[in-house]
Formats: sequence, structure tokens, C-alpha cells
Amino acid sequence: MDDELRDEEKRIRRLKFIVNFALNFIRLHDISHEEALSIFEGVKKHALKLFPDKEEAFDIIYAPRFRRLLNEKYKRS
Repeated sequence: MDDELRDEEKRIRRLKFIVNFALNFIRLHDISHEEALSIFEGVKKHALKLFPDKEEAFDIIYAPRFRRLLNEKYKRS
């Protein structure tokens, strides 16, 4: 396996950890909707640092998970 592929896999694992951590934090803590949105924005910003020019991929893969959780937790549709 070459270094570039190893680096990409490392960044993917890191992003998955960050996303899962943020989702669980939002799910388990008594925070406001605005605070939850701020966490989401922070995760997205970090994801784009790890994977520049991949905003569309983030919006397709991870944003729906946050949207579902926020809608569920804050009773929005």
C-alpha cells in the first residue's frame, strides 16, 4: 500500500471518528439547537480541511445523518 493511500485511509478514519463523536455528543447532551448546529458546522469545516473540495461528498454522506438527528432531537420537520 502506498503512502498516499495510507494517508487517505487515516484521514477517512479520523473523519468517521469525529462525525460519530459529534453525533453522540449531540444525542446525549442537553444542548440547544443552535449549539448542535455549531457542532455540525465545526465538523463540516474540519472535514473540508481533511478533504478540500469535497463539500458535495460531505453533504451527501454525512449531512443527512446530522439532519435526521437534529430533526429527531429538536422535533423539527
